Amino acid sequence: MAEVLVFHHGHGLTAGVREFAERLRRAGHTVHLPDLYEGQVFDSLEEGMGYAENAGFDTITARGTAAAEGLSAELVYVGFSLGVLLAQKLAQTRPGARGALLLEACVPVSEFGGAWPQDVPVQIHGMDADPFFAGEGDVDAARAVVGTAVDAELFLYPGDRHLFTDSSLPSYEEQAATQVDLRVLGFLDRIK
Repeated sequence: MAEVLVFHHGHGLTAGVREFAERLRRAGHTVHLPDLYEGQVFDSLEEGMGYAENAGFDTITARGTAAAEGLSAELVYVGFSLGVLLAQKLAQTRPGARGALLLEACVPVSEFGGAWPQDVPVQIHGMDADPFFAGEGDVDAARAVVGTAVDAELFLYPGDRHLFTDSSLPSYEEQAATQVDLRVLGFLDRIK
């Protein structure tokens, strides 16, 4: 089974992110779930992103990078929104990556190097009218990854919700999140 490192979104390590990790564990995968916010969980995304800004994005990135140290190099990196920055960075720059699952965000590959690593499969998920994913260029970055990577898939779901995959948030959309789970588990089964 796959060994997976999951990075939470801007609300912090919510019950919904923990439930996602537990579903992966029940499927037989080894899951690491670092808390980049050191126990802080925020009701609003604005408060959570304010915490990240005050702590410093370099500090958050350093915490994520430290979480990978000491683990196998052969990880699948998973990120939710803010966590995609870390998942994508490590998938692109840490030798041995087995795959990447980018949920509700994607940044241009040029942020972390010239091109997506050809031996790292990737799946990207987002809503087609999410003001962050679709409205801030993430979907364009995702399309660029899919257009150049050897093994890449982009899944767009109808709707305008950000963080639709987190069952503990009001933005949760069960039907789309269930599809994401099935596709993620299929991806991980293929990676083993």
